[in-house]
Amino acid sequence: MSTAAAIRIDFVSDVTCPWCAIGLNALERAIERVGDEVAVELHFQPFELNPQMAPEGEDAAEHLAAKYGLSPEQLARNRELLRERGEAVGFTFGERTRVYNTFDAHRLLDWAGAQSADRQRALKHALLHAYHGEGRDMSSHDVLVEVAAGIGLDADAARAVLASDAHAEAVRRQQRLYAGRGIQAVPSVIFDDQHLVQGGQPVEVFEQALRQLAKLAHTA
Repeated sequence: MSTAAAIRIDFVSDVTCPWCAIGLNALERAIERVGDEVAVELHFQPFELNPQMAPEGEDAAEHLAAKYGLSPEQLARNRELLRERGEAVGFTFGERTRVYNTFDAHRLLDWAGAQSADRQRALKHALLHAYHGEGRDMSSHDVLVEVAAGIGLDADAARAVLASDAHAEAVRRQQRLYAGRGIQAVPSVIFDDQHLVQGGQPVEVFEQALRQLAKLAHTA
């Protein structure tokens, strides 16, 4: 009987990045397809799309128009494309009227990851849904604590983390690490610290990468 190939995946992303939501769901479906061929160790790494943004955020349409030069018609087409791609991998997009600073969300994810990979993964999904599905404020401590408590994390402990500087340096350290490796866009999905797949790719792209790495592992 062949043993499963152990593969580490670092998923570099931001919780306000719509393609990160699509990419994560596609990656997880690829992992399901590959099944017993791989044993995946999934870690979430921080990336801020708008690190200088004020806590209160900005109007989403105005922000995207200014940052990317998109017209209202282009924004509408992009929203429809995201809706279709999300639907294909089981992610439902709602209205997102503002863009927020996400540094504290990353601190909370680092805190959850220190407890277990499963808790970090559950929190990541919950935050993606809270923002992209419900348009909630990712800079609000009250919202972040509520989301954390909703997946079974300790609300008082989460609030204490957010009220302090806990995990701030850990987040900044990881951001510097991946910036130093040339990561400038997300999602960036790094397999075994050496193979990179970027963007919200279809399930088949991630599946092919996993199968190729599993084959390499078995022939090594």
